Amino acid sequence: MSVLIKGGRIVTAADDYVADIYVEDETVTLIGESLDQPAEKVIDASGKYVLPGCVDPHTHLDMPFGGTTTIDDVESGQTAAAFGGTTCHVDFIIQPKGATFAQAIDEWRAKANGRQVIDMGYHMAVTDLAEGGTLEELASLPDEGITSYKLFMAYKGALMVDDETLFKTMEVAAETGALVMVHAENGDAIDVLVKKALAEGHTEPHYHALTRPPETEGEATNRAIQLARVAGASLYVVHVSCREAVEPIALAREKGWDVWGETCTQYFFVDYTFLERPDFEGAKYVYTPPPRAKENQDVLWNAVRTDILSAISTDHCAFLWDGQKTLGRDDFSKIPNGGPGLENRLQMIHQFGVRDGRITLNRMVELLATSPAKLFGLYPRKGTITVGSDADIVVFDPEKQLTITAASQHSKTDYNLYEGTEVTGSPEVVLLRGNVLVEGDELVAQPGIGRFVARARFGEELRTKTVVA
Repeated sequence: MSVLIKGGRIVTAADDYVADIYVEDETVTLIGESLDQPAEKVIDASGKYVLPGCVDPHTHLDMPFGGTTTIDDVESGQTAAAFGGTTCHVDFIIQPKGATFAQAIDEWRAKANGRQVIDMGYHMAVTDLAEGGTLEELASLPDEGITSYKLFMAYKGALMVDDETLFKTMEVAAETGALVMVHAENGDAIDVLVKKALAEGHTEPHYHALTRPPETEGEATNRAIQLARVAGASLYVVHVSCREAVEPIALAREKGWDVWGETCTQYFFVDYTFLERPDFEGAKYVYTPPPRAKENQDVLWNAVRTDILSAISTDHCAFLWDGQKTLGRDDFSKIPNGGPGLENRLQMIHQFGVRDGRITLNRMVELLATSPAKLFGLYPRKGTITVGSDADIVVFDPEKQLTITAASQHSKTDYNLYEGTEVTGSPEVVLLRGNVLVEGDELVAQPGIGRFVARARFGEELRTKTVVA
């Protein structure tokens, strides 16, 4: 399909200018002034921003966890993403205990086949090197386009790995050019604190945060950084939530070490007091790491502004409040950990980051699109607008006013973390490889249009096209 986008303000991580874009055969083929190429569809972008499709490097769709399964499957989660201007994401394959990595890949690919609305890649979450996958099999995954390994340093008895598994995985990553990702919390200490709180009769949602103090995140972050340094591995710390975790990342980056970090949209807006809301409403905000004291929000804004943290993800891991979160009504440790957010990341960061003067428009694009694409082997096909890149494009109306509500969202969950928030600026048209996904309030494309993306090794540019899932 050929598309001509006329007169928009094109904003990338580096540039900001008004021009036309011509799209043919799913890629950007020409950028210039007053283009008059014949096109099957012409989009008037006058007065609008034309942005690269956003890339979300951290999501959990159709994932079993905490005695249930996330409410958003691939189709509903990716539909929410599309309406929010995200055209590619990297989801997590969670290796079941006892399963090989190949078996885990087959299981997760089956969840997505025929249901994809946007493009996607996978990280491999390593949980079992004793009776499941082997180091040799793990080393082969980058050849299949799975070029990042995730390890949980928390969730003892479920997903948590010991330091031996963490370090051995780091050694494999160093040898194969993969990127190591860590969920950094001290799971052993947290397990002691949780058991103590429950023994004392503390069952309310806010004890989720009180038993996961920021020091446990800071300690695990520093431990992962030091182990990665010894192993010679590149490290990416996910969902950084507090000063205690920002500081060791800042120090490592100041030293020039291969360490990067992300935070998530919710940590800028939701603080500890949300967990104290009455009538079990606090359970809506039970995710991990937990909402922190409000003063951490300025720390995080400063970190993303100064590139101490290099990306903003969502960690979209949605459950129903009524029917899933309520599994932990009498025991906070049984509340499924996770929150929604795929649809509202761009709106929230544009409003409170760009419009409120905390970051520039170019930096927003870098945090939501370009940097994730570079870190996870998708650039320059994804994350920018240039000749030869995939035509993943968001025509964004910077003056559109709306109120974020669960009633109008496309996720299957029954609440929204930002309920009632008024924002100015929202996607108007979203294209995936030149195909119109979203136009106004309508999903134009059909599930199945999205593809699996085989990602390049860490530090390499992606030179191969997307492939059919």
